Amino acid sequence: MELTVVPIVKPEATNFILGQSHFIKTVEDLHEALVGAVPGIRFGLAFCEASGKRLVRWSGNDDTALKLARDNALAIGAGHTFLIFLGDGFFPVNVLAAVRAVPEVCRIDCATANPTQVIVAQTEQGRGVLGVVDGAPPLGIETDADIAWRKDLLRQIGYKL
Repeated sequence: MELTVVPIVKPEATNFILGQSHFIKTVEDLHEALVGAVPGIRFGLAFCEASGKRLVRWSGNDDTALKLARDNALAIGAGHTFLIFLGDGFFPVNVLAAVRAVPEVCRIDCATANPTQVIVAQTEQGRGVLGVVDGAPPLGIETDADIAWRKDLLRQIGYKL
């Protein structure tokens, strides 16, 4: 077995979701889940087929996000992996519940805009995602001032009353 670190290549502020599913129907069902969860959402998604033609299947409505999804899915190259890249102004927090509710979805590995590395195992059979490195390690423990800042931020952006 060989381990490989595959960086997610994307613009700095672009949010994406990486996960695993189990059926070719995933592409259409994820598309429907996204547009049903957030009207007007802009996105691109790609799915690595694990048998048959073994293609990177894709769908979406944003050319930039589609290219990111297809290119990164091909670079990861792990069967049944999917990537969803969100357009500017759209965030994973608004779609994760809908994505998780898709019957084919087995797991979510990450949902982030941080720099991300995907740890991929290569065997004689193929490739699989072992995990991700999402962002950088902590620099310390939050203080009372940090807690106040966090709570204030969540209210400013409308996630808390």
